[in-house]
Amino acid sequence: MKWTTVAGSLATCLIAVVAGVAAPPWVAQAKNGDTHVIGQDIEQTIDCNDATLMVNGSGITVTALGNCYAVTVMGSSNTVVADSVSHDITVYGYNQTVFYKSGQPALWDRGRELGMTNRLQQVPA
Repeated sequence: MKWTTVAGSLATCLIAVVAGVAAPPWVAQAKNGDTHVIGQDIEQTIDCNDATLMVNGSGITVTALGNCYAVTVMGSSNTVVADSVSHDITVYGYNQTVFYKSGQPALWDRGRELGMTNRLQQVPA
């Protein structure tokens, strides 16, 4: 084997590693940033502003005005009423309620897969 072949392979490898380190990570982010509501027994009205709403805790009630890109609810006994959801609604935990007035989001009830009861449905505006 010639040294030029080895040196060429090492140079190519080094360039690939440096390019990989220098490249920015590809992270999916909401259009205008996410809104997080975290805690217990909170009642809040927010403007979704085409972003993702994340609710985590228990006994939280959120009224989401405008369009939400997505809604994710975790914990127990939380309620979200959204004007519109455009991408998806994902629910973890039990006794969660998510009502949306418009949109055609994908509905993912991860709690039901484990035998827990949650409510995800479209309601009249």
